[in-house]
Amino acid sequence: MSSSALGNEPQHTTQPPNHPAPHHPKPASAAWIALLVLLGAELLNMLDQSVVLTALPAIQESTDAGPAAVQWLTTGYSLPVAVGLITGGRLGDIFGRRRILLIGTVVFTTASLLCGLAAGPGVLIGARVLQGVGVALMIPQVLATLHVAFEGQNRSTAFGLYGAVLSLANVLGPVMGGLLTEADLFGLSWRPIFLVNVPVGLAVFLLGRRFIPESTVRKADRLDLTGMLLSALAVVLIVLPLTEGHLHHWPLWCFALLAAGFIVLGVFLRHQKCKQDNAPLVPLSLFQGRPFSGGVSAQLMLGLLCGLFFMTWTLYLQRGLGMSPFHAALAFVLLSVGELAGATVAARSGGRFARRLPQAGALIALAAMAAYGLRADGGRGDLTLAAMTAPVVLIGFGLGMVGGPLADLSLARVPHEDAGAASGLFNTAMHLGIALGTALTALVFFATTGGSPDAGLHRDAFVNVLWWDGALLALMWALMFCLPKHATNQAD
Repeated sequence: MSSSALGNEPQHTTQPPNHPAPHHPKPASAAWIALLVLLGAELLNMLDQSVVLTALPAIQESTDAGPAAVQWLTTGYSLPVAVGLITGGRLGDIFGRRRILLIGTVVFTTASLLCGLAAGPGVLIGARVLQGVGVALMIPQVLATLHVAFEGQNRSTAFGLYGAVLSLANVLGPVMGGLLTEADLFGLSWRPIFLVNVPVGLAVFLLGRRFIPESTVRKADRLDLTGMLLSALAVVLIVLPLTEGHLHHWPLWCFALLAAGFIVLGVFLRHQKCKQDNAPLVPLSLFQGRPFSGGVSAQLMLGLLCGLFFMTWTLYLQRGLGMSPFHAALAFVLLSVGELAGATVAARSGGRFARRLPQAGALIALAAMAAYGLRADGGRGDLTLAAMTAPVVLIGFGLGMVGGPLADLSLARVPHEDAGAASGLFNTAMHLGIALGTALTALVFFATTGGSPDAGLHRDAFVNVLWWDGALLALMWALMFCLPKHATNQAD
């Protein structure tokens, strides 16, 4: 890694353009530490999305939480993340990405402590919401800082490692949740799954303050408060019914909220169009570039695939094949091992293959999905973990080749002053896609099972899901033709 990879760049400082800040190269070790801190912040986010899942029964038992409260332990975290990512990204552009990252880390760490100390479901849900607010401030700064601080092969390596961290978190989250809850450290039951964030968060804050360079635009504009409120309202009105609709059998209010959400989204876009020359929340010029617009669309398809596949796969493994939760978890480990291997290949490629690498990953995952579908078809109830190992690992391998390079190439030509806004939009696409994919399960999975416990119906429904996932992979592959054909990492 270049010794100057994380040096402060003149075009990102708050000094006037005629007086560029001096360039102070940092040692290579400092660049590595800064990268590890950024990836640690991303890991905190990914772990807390999944670590709570395996601890839910213990939480419900010890806090007397009802079904609605248990549901809001996940929704209360994911909703503020989806709502705040765009605003969080723009705050980093205006006030400094390191500063907002550190503020978000403090909020997240404090909220984690409150989660670990919570005596009842109300306080726990409130602390989970606060965790989501902290993550919404933290996460856009990770991609934005990687974008502006690394160049050339170092940049591709950094984004490859970013993809590897995402894959690693898929394994660590459920495993950590189960192990820490089962260990019952100091008689604390599930609480260590949140308390462990406190020392990690403190390390991210202290090391980030020391090693991550500050970056912002030359002139800090005022935040577009009207745009911020409109975007938040639109995301809530769209994501909330998509998340809750299938649980309530799609009542009329869900469709009313969706319609209102799209109306507010139209008002927001109109407002942003009028604000383009006066510090908008979202620079619409970002979407004039094919790499970013195509990359965000591909990221939306990836979120759709994840939202549709993972929930239905869990049901297929346990209800369709009769696996125990432990054996179902082993299947997820196989997938994640494949993801980690694919992400490692992406990291070591150094960006040499540009869009061809994530496109190859999409095709590998598509072929493996088809093979898995053929193995699962025909009403087979005796498909063992060993028999599905090859397609499952290959699905993970293909997806692992997509995550990091897709983020890298989508942001490659984004102007540095808009890196935070672009990162917020890119992350929002994933969260919106997951919500859409979860909603789609009602159409392509539960419509077949009809609430029946019959194993054969679950197998048939999952085969149907695999063909939908294959179509999403094919569409994602096509959208990635918008990404740069050659390895170029300079912002226009």
